[in-house]
Amino acid sequence: MADSNFIDYVKIYCSSGHGGAGSMHLHRAKYIPKGGPDGGDGGRGGHIILRANPQFWTLIHLKYRKNIKADDGEKGGAALMKGKNGTDIYLDVPVGTVVKDGESGEVLFDMMEAGEEKILCRGGRGGWGNDHFKSPTNQTPRYAQPGEDGEEGVFVLELKLLADVGLVGFPNAGKSTLLASITSAKPKIANYAFTTLEPNLGIVKYHDGRSFVMADIPGIIEGAHEGKGIGTRFLRHIERNSVLLFMVSCEEDDINASYKTLLEELKMYNPELLDKQRILAITKCDIIDSEIEKELARHLPKRIPHIFISAVNGQGLDKLKDELWKALQQ
Repeated sequence: MADSNFIDYVKIYCSSGHGGAGSMHLHRAKYIPKGGPDGGDGGRGGHIILRANPQFWTLIHLKYRKNIKADDGEKGGAALMKGKNGTDIYLDVPVGTVVKDGESGEVLFDMMEAGEEKILCRGGRGGWGNDHFKSPTNQTPRYAQPGEDGEEGVFVLELKLLADVGLVGFPNAGKSTLLASITSAKPKIANYAFTTLEPNLGIVKYHDGRSFVMADIPGIIEGAHEGKGIGTRFLRHIERNSVLLFMVSCEEDDINASYKTLLEELKMYNPELLDKQRILAITKCDIIDSEIEKELARHLPKRIPHIFISAVNGQGLDKLKDELWKALQQ
C-alpha cells in the first residue's frame, strides 16, 4: 500500500502563529519633544483552517506535511500602526473527513458540507500598544502587552467516503466485477483474494437521468473488526453509506452462514451499521441453473430482499438497480 494514491488517514502536527507584541512608543516630533503614547497593536497570529473541498477525494496531499506552522503576527509600530496579521494556512480536505484530537481521540469536527471551514488552531491575539493604557493619572505609559501564544496540537484526519450504496462481502465475492459492470469505474479485477486494496467509487445510472453512488470496499474476513486481513482500515467507509449491499458467491457452502458472518463483523465494529437498509445479492449465478437457485433461496434470510445476479452475463442487474433505488428512497 506504500505506493497507493488513496490515503484516508494522516496524523499531523499543527501550530498557529503567535500574536505580535504591542508597541511601547511615545510620540516625538520636531516641536513635540514629549508627545503622548502612540504605540500600535500587534497583529494576530495566523490561523490553521480546514476547508472541505469536493475536488479532493483523498488525503495524500497531507501525507508528507507532518508539521504545519502558521506565521506569527507582526509587532505594532509608532503612530498607532497596527502590526500585520500572520498569514492563515488553509488545509483542503475531502468532504467526509473526520478530525480527531491526536491524543484523546475526541472527535473535533466532521467536515460534511462542501466549502465548510473550521479553525483547527487559532492564532494568538496581538498585544495592545501603550496607547490603550493612557489615563489621566498615567499619561505616558511605558509598557504594552505581549502577543498571545498560538495553539498547537497533534491531530488525526480520517476520511470516510460518501456513497449511497456500499458493497460488503468476502474477498473475491465479485464486488469489483459488479462495480465495473454497472458503473464507469475501472477497479482492478483478478481471481484471487484481496484484489481490491482500496475503495473504489462509481456512479450507477438509473432511469430518467437519476443516479446514485456505489462504493466497493475491500473484502472483509472473519475477525476483521479485530484487525485481521485488511482489518478495520476500510470498515469506517461503510459508516457513510445509506444502503449496504451484501454480496455472497453462490459457490459458498452456506450462503446464509456467510451472510451472518459478515453481519457479525459489522456489528462488532459498529452496532449502528445494522440499522442501515440491507440487500443480499448472490453472485456468480451464471454457473448455476434455476433449479439450484430455487433450492438456495429456501435457505436464505427472510427479512431482507435477495437477488441472484451475474455481473458476467447481466443476470438480475436491472432488478438489483430497482431494489437499490427503492431502498435509497426509504
